[in-house]
Amino acid sequence: MLITVNLDLYRYEIHSLVKAFYPEENVRAVVPGLSKKIPEETPFMEVAFERDRIRVRILPEGPEASAEGSGPAMNEKSRECKTLLKHLLYDFLASYTGRDLPWGELIGIRPTKIAMQKLLDGAGEEETVSFLMEEHRVSREKADLAVDIALREKRILSGIHYEDGYSLYIGIPFCPTTCLYCSFTSFPLAAWRDRVDAYLDALEKEIRSTASLMKEKILDTVYIGGGTPTTLEPAQMDRLLGLLEECFPMDRVREFTVEAGRPDSITPEKLAVMKAHGVSRISVNPQTMKEESLRLIGRRHTVEDTVRAFGMAREAGFDNINMDIILGLPEETGEDVEETIRAIRALSPDSLTVHSLAVKRASRLQQWIEKNGFSSIRNTDECMKTAAEGAAAMGMVPYYLYRQKNMSGNFENVGYAREGCFGIYNILIMEEKQTILALGAGSITKAVFPGGRIERSDNCKDVATYLETVDEMIARKHRLLGKGNQPV
Repeated sequence: MLITVNLDLYRYEIHSLVKAFYPEENVRAVVPGLSKKIPEETPFMEVAFERDRIRVRILPEGPEASAEGSGPAMNEKSRECKTLLKHLLYDFLASYTGRDLPWGELIGIRPTKIAMQKLLDGAGEEETVSFLMEEHRVSREKADLAVDIALREKRILSGIHYEDGYSLYIGIPFCPTTCLYCSFTSFPLAAWRDRVDAYLDALEKEIRSTASLMKEKILDTVYIGGGTPTTLEPAQMDRLLGLLEECFPMDRVREFTVEAGRPDSITPEKLAVMKAHGVSRISVNPQTMKEESLRLIGRRHTVEDTVRAFGMAREAGFDNINMDIILGLPEETGEDVEETIRAIRALSPDSLTVHSLAVKRASRLQQWIEKNGFSSIRNTDECMKTAAEGAAAMGMVPYYLYRQKNMSGNFENVGYAREGCFGIYNILIMEEKQTILALGAGSITKAVFPGGRIERSDNCKDVATYLETVDEMIARKHRLLGKGNQPV
């Protein structure tokens, strides 16, 4: 689906909104004369920025399939131009397709930040809901959800040390296999097993060399993610956790999470090591409790493996266990989602993270769709409600939310938890109000400076490159976080 734009203005916003209405289409927004390669196809839509107006029309249907909005200086970047464009394009496509999107014209991944800021500015709950509905075309249901979560986030984070604290992320990029839907940079353990210790050597160097940058600050949360951290052997896990205890002040840590993740990577020995080192929160992530789906998405564990791994974690003494599921997996139905929720309720985890499948171009899922069609990739409002009702039945409430591009049904990812079991790091990574020191391949350090300015330091994603260039990764962090350039 080709969209022509007469000026190089807000092509990302145009692409994202049109893609939200037409998820099955390959949407491209190009500027004739500027874009290097113009596809040889008839344009579907034309967007024109003019001095005093913006025009949108479907081609070749003519005036009855067009709309325009007026304002000053609509042919240059400004807040007014961007707002008018998004309102005009959303309202036009909603009328043309006969569809409303749950999140309206919002295309960012952090809709609760808008609600949070509105509340911090002194607006009431109903005023904030009305603002989301009127200014961003968000549905009443999603506006209520965003405000509810923003209020809860505010309470949960009330004791976080924003100005004199930080959080720590450690990335373990290895996985038993790469799932069908995954676009994260992960490395199959079978091919990398002989180099895991070398990776830990490089990670140890980065840990020891950067810990001093934060020695005057309070460590609030620690999160070890991936990949699948529990691909590490017990001795390797013990080495890593012992190193963190040696290098960082753990006495004031409010939450210490390890993504145990794959049930087939969890053993009693690994759980014992994590428990001995004070890990307070883990994840056991089935994604679905349907055997056929597990095989289709490339997982090598069974539903029974998930049940067994969860039981082992409880026996090891873990009382804050999260489970992840994905709605909209290929060929899954509403009945399959109901069965997954029933099976999870029988286990009774302490938190549940519900993902709406996001189709990533770099994943094998994109190839699967090209071969099998898009029709079986479908999440629905009923499936989202099934998950929400299941979480409520387990005594959980929604506490954080984020969105991704190309999400099935244009929905969201929501974390639900029981009181006292909220994933604090999950909120912090979304709200971007606290510095996060991130170490390991593919990780991104975010430094929050006075006034809310954020600067990033990316680590290379490729493990082999990380091993070769870890000194450069360390130098980047010293430039970002060193003396004279301290974030809040």
